[in-house]
Amino acid sequence: MDIQQLYQLYQQHPVITTDSRQCPEGSIFFALKGESFDGNQFAVKALEQGCSHAVIDDPQVAANQPELTRNGRLILVGNVLQTFKDLAREHRRQFDIPVIGITGTNGKTTTKELVAAVLSEQYNVLYTQGNFNNDVGVPKTLFRLGKEHEIAVIEMGASHPGDIKTLVETAEPTCGLITNVGKAHLQGFGSLEGVLKTKGELYDFLAQEEGRVIFINANNELLVSILPDNAWVTPYSSNPDDTEGCVCGEVISCAPFLKFRWRESDIDLEERGAAVEWHEVQTQLIGAYNMDNALAAITVGLHFAVSPEKICHALENYAPSNNRSQLTETSHNHLVVDAYNANPTSMEAAIQNFRMMEVGPKMAIIGEMRELGESSREEHINVVAQLSASQLEQVWLVGEEFASIECGFRKFHDVEEVKEAISNCLPEGYYILIKGSNGNRLFELPALL
Repeated sequence: MDIQQLYQLYQQHPVITTDSRQCPEGSIFFALKGESFDGNQFAVKALEQGCSHAVIDDPQVAANQPELTRNGRLILVGNVLQTFKDLAREHRRQFDIPVIGITGTNGKTTTKELVAAVLSEQYNVLYTQGNFNNDVGVPKTLFRLGKEHEIAVIEMGASHPGDIKTLVETAEPTCGLITNVGKAHLQGFGSLEGVLKTKGELYDFLAQEEGRVIFINANNELLVSILPDNAWVTPYSSNPDDTEGCVCGEVISCAPFLKFRWRESDIDLEERGAAVEWHEVQTQLIGAYNMDNALAAITVGLHFAVSPEKICHALENYAPSNNRSQLTETSHNHLVVDAYNANPTSMEAAIQNFRMMEVGPKMAIIGEMRELGESSREEHINVVAQLSASQLEQVWLVGEEFASIECGFRKFHDVEEVKEAISNCLPEGYYILIKGSNGNRLFELPALL
């Protein structure tokens, strides 16, 4: 069965499942594999639970079920994951709409949310839910495309070389942006150069065909350095003097929420016949670094003819709810929660921004960073140095990576020890930064603080 034939089958049964515990009547089960499971072993169960067909890549399963194989309910392919991606791409090709690809070391989820919010002021937008940004999540998002959608915003994550190339070949974006490139997943990439090359695969794809647009932060030298010569570029800038051809902006305050102002590029103003005007936006985001994410969303919005007024409305009304740059007020403290993920680049930005916030007194609970390979100890020493220079009232360090680093801060083996310390003596009256890799489970602390 080739991919066109499989797509015809999908059109008759337009519900996909990869979980044998969730098998809607008439759906198609894809027997994906993971580190600790093999979906092939659950294919027959999926058919019994209500699936019309199951796509497998284990010949032995097909051989053990000759009748199901003969009547076409078990579909044997060379690689289930590749077939899953190919089918999603075939579905995506049925829609002649803009598809915006977004990747980057930090800020891609927030930027995706802001871009979707801005575009939703004027269009019916499909966008990635949660962190469905890998080679399973991106196809699942594409399968949600329907006739009602006018634009799609697809987030793309990467932890190994070639990951973005795979995702862009599945989603086939018509435009896109890289938020930034920093030190993350170094164990998988090997080096910052490896991260840069992989993220740049989005640019490489977009430059292959005339009319595809790259939205780029003109202040980011790393990103500018990997732009293909033939790319069609629409820039934005955090330098308020970069008005020629650029959407530009500048931070007004972070007390504690980001307030900034922005203006359109000279080109945009000329096309609209509008006078130069600065637009002020009071966001619900923590961190001056979020202005770049907002400028990206503004630039995308203007490209798709969303008015400045609608753009400002979207940015002012967006409230984060995913443990990213989120301020939570409890009866005891104000919490700056950024506990979903951490790497050296995002950690430095979070600490620097917390230091600049016009609030106090301040405390930080910092979890170790994961997947840094040989660079791990050096990067954790750098974090301790940054915290030492920040002159915070209290700092708690969580995780084994901090254990051998000499400093005057309080150290904890894991989040359970932190919980015990909080129960014994609850910190009160602080602004508390909570930042660390998801594996530290620091997201369990806000309820206790």
